[in-house]
Amino acid sequence: MLGKLLYTLHVLGAVLWVGGMAFALLALRPALAALEPPQRMAVHEGALRRFFLIVWHAMPALLLTGYALLFGWYGGFVGSGWHIHAMHLAALVMTGVFLALFTGPWKAFRAARGRGDLPAAAAAMDRVRQLVAINLGLGLLTVAVAAWGRFG
Repeated sequence: MLGKLLYTLHVLGAVLWVGGMAFALLALRPALAALEPPQRMAVHEGALRRFFLIVWHAMPALLLTGYALLFGWYGGFVGSGWHIHAMHLAALVMTGVFLALFTGPWKAFRAARGRGDLPAAAAAMDRVRQLVAINLGLGLLTVAVAAWGRFG
């Protein structure tokens, strides 16, 4: 029962994080092109602020449930398959990318918006977009590895 709950929370965390990145890059960003830059930046800030709050909850939940499943279900790294090792590596890299994004370009974007520097805000947002794209690629690869490895 506990294993099922942990697995469900793990999958939900992945869906929120990876799905949110896909939405932000593939739906929200193209739709915002219709807005003028000041409005586009305001919507970006509001949407990403909310999304990053979700990631700050999903990311630790993913790591904690992943480790709980790894050591409680698989008996540690020795008892787990290649797909678990790959997911673990991807989780650590994605966490690092998110932390770099949040403390670097996201912080620079908010500071530039605060002082009304639209060109600097746009440049920082482009760096945010690049790092989210990297994490989306890693997230989709991780989902594919999880699905493939689950069935041997």
